[in-house]
Amino acid sequence: MSLLVFDGRMGASGDMILAALISAGASADALSPVEDALGIQYVVNTETKAGILATRVHIVSDPESTSAQSNKQSTEADSAHQEMTASDAHEDDKSQSDDSHIHDTAENDSNTHTHAQNNRQQDTDQNKPTHEHVHADGHDHSHDESVPIEGHGPARTYREVIEIVERMGLNADVESTAIEIFTRLGTAEAAVHGTSLSTTQFHEVGTDDAIADIVGAALLLADMDVDRVCVTPVSTGSGEITMSHGSFSVPPPAVVEIAEEATWSLRGGPVNAELLTPTGAAILAHIAEGVQTLPTLTIAATGYGAGGYDFEEYPNVLRVLIGEVPTPMGLEASMNTDTIEANNTDRPQPDLETDRLTLDRESIVVLETNLDDATPEVLGSLQETLTDVGARDVTIVPTSMKKSRPGHLIKVITKPDDASSVAQRLAVETGTLGIREHPARHRWRANRTSETVTLTINNNSYEIAVKIGRDADGVIYDYSAEYDDALAVATTTDHPVREIRRRAEAAARSIITSDS
Repeated sequence: MSLLVFDGRMGASGDMILAALISAGASADALSPVEDALGIQYVVNTETKAGILATRVHIVSDPESTSAQSNKQSTEADSAHQEMTASDAHEDDKSQSDDSHIHDTAENDSNTHTHAQNNRQQDTDQNKPTHEHVHADGHDHSHDESVPIEGHGPARTYREVIEIVERMGLNADVESTAIEIFTRLGTAEAAVHGTSLSTTQFHEVGTDDAIADIVGAALLLADMDVDRVCVTPVSTGSGEITMSHGSFSVPPPAVVEIAEEATWSLRGGPVNAELLTPTGAAILAHIAEGVQTLPTLTIAATGYGAGGYDFEEYPNVLRVLIGEVPTPMGLEASMNTDTIEANNTDRPQPDLETDRLTLDRESIVVLETNLDDATPEVLGSLQETLTDVGARDVTIVPTSMKKSRPGHLIKVITKPDDASSVAQRLAVETGTLGIREHPARHRWRANRTSETVTLTINNNSYEIAVKIGRDADGVIYDYSAEYDDALAVATTTDHPVREIRRRAEAAARSIITSDS
């Protein structure tokens, strides 16, 4: 099994992730859909950070681009910021701090919001883009008219960002990855500011360079075609950052919100600077699972992505290691039905080397409401009516409400894009006057399939469906016979339901094992 490991010792930003993946062997040509859609270019060169030769990626405007809409939006955005002072203006280089902020659209449009990072370390002259660079298309070009776009560009809503991504013509997996990362980043920022994803207007999060970082990372990762991605504990740096909302301790609130939903851990230091940006955190939170130390790995490739800061004692690079690890344990050896029934607790286990399953993770929101006047008929129909408009799961819990009235708590799991329609249907069906939304949540989900098995009892044949749960690597960890099917057979044959379920699960296990 191929594994890609990010070394989180010096944090991560969006451009560092791009650079590390290109350094490790990903083709920069894969980035062309973003260049075409946004009218930008990825400038790829090399720099030395405390003795380590690393790849650096700058994102610049493309003077030859025909993307008139992108140019028009950028001009409008620059005009909107014309009254900013020099000390408040965005720096040309985000220097490992693509500070992401959003604001509710209900704010007074006459207010001008700036996002200065007064403590950002500007690149030295040798770190600035030179006039000759190697580009994603493999050619050298002169860039007298090109300028870095970091931090500049139009403000967009979440929906506008998603529409831009959907128009790029990406394959389904890459598009889904990019949208999930934007959803994770947006819901985290919305939670910090007390807004909702649907009513929030993005500033830096929705600019061209943020889209270039996130979609670019999804494209390069797909080009690497690895089985799993891990990251060691990620350093945040330390100290304070200054933004228009005031001074915050490192890590900033959005990074903490994102890390809360990730499987990897944070650690402070090792320098007095901001090392982990919201965009970098969102990308890693979606694509990488946390490990405490480097797993056993036969190294095939290594890459180093350079950040904007220069430190004397620490190379400011994001290291990537790619290699092979032992394949997760396969299915158990073939065994007859009687043996399986006698050892029903045996289950195929995940790889002991990593000691974790690799379940798929998807972003969700949870909708809740309390009811004290719903009829049993309405409650009984909610599973079907809410599923029709996008609900993934509906749970109804008896509870006690004010004045000791008996009532019910309705909890609905749905994808962020479906939350509005599900909430609307929930309100219409139940008459509730308020629905709570809990953003920035995810669930781990098995890949589920069904196998129909045939049991022969007293010379009669009976069919039973068995659900099979697999992790993302295809390792089976659960067999579960459908209860209704088992109950019907048990009633007909006068056998215990428990015995029928055991036989069905054993038969399914035998079929899968023999097929493998």
